[in-house]
Formats: sequence, structure tokens, C-alpha cells
Amino acid sequence: MTSPNSVIVPPDYKPSDKEEFMNPVMKEYFRLKLIEWRNELLKGSDSTIKTTLQTTELQKPDLADRASAETDHALELRTRDRERKLINKINEALEKIEQDEYGYCEETGEPISVGRLDARPIATLSLEAQERHERMEKTHRDD
Repeated sequence: MTSPNSVIVPPDYKPSDKEEFMNPVMKEYFRLKLIEWRNELLKGSDSTIKTTLQTTELQKPDLADRASAETDHALELRTRDRERKLINKINEALEKIEQDEYGYCEETGEPISVGRLDARPIATLSLEAQERHERMEKTHRDD
């Protein structure tokens, strides 16, 4: 796996907290992971549009069949919208990699743990900041 800056990620490479944060290999690992994820989403989106959305017949004579088809269609559109938003977040993360800003908490500026980034490569907050953010949301929601 090579990139424009010719950093090679070994096939068995797993980023760890023991190495220098966002060294060239780690950065390339996340760049490739994000690109692969985006490609999978785009491929799935294309096939869904071609098969489901273009072939769905919403004008069925039976009311129950029509309601079911419309529900399926609406669900598919919501799923596509969520995927579109996810692709935008992936693109933002790829931009941050290019600008050497990837992997740092937007709230504290501290590095986000490698384990968190590996599990959720579009994370923009450290675990602690995310938990604080969710507690604040819950508090305001309960008011």
C-alpha cells in the first residue's frame, strides 16, 4: 500500500499508543482506512440506487403493499442520507490528515487515543470530551 508520499504501511500494522503519535506510517494507515471506508459506502450507495430506488414500484394496487413499499423507500432514503453525512465526515477527516490536524481533540487539542481512532476514524473528540459533550446534551435535553 503506497500513497502519494510513498509511505508504506506493513500489512500486519496496527497503530498503538506506544509509538509516536501520528507518525507517517500511522497517518497513512488512517488515510487508507478512511478511503477504503468511503469507497465501501459509495459502492453500496451506487448499488442501492440502481437496484432498490430505481426499481421500487410505489404505485401498487394493494394499499398494504403500497404502504410497505413507501416505508421501505423512505427507510432507504434515510439510510442514504446518513451515509452521505458519514462520507462528508470521512472527507473532513482526510482533509485534516492532509493539514496535519488529524487525531487531535477539537475541544482540548490533545491527541485522541489510537484505540478510539481505530474504532471510529472520524472521531473529532477525545473519549473524555465526547462523554462531557453527551452529558451536556442529556442535561439540556432533560430540561
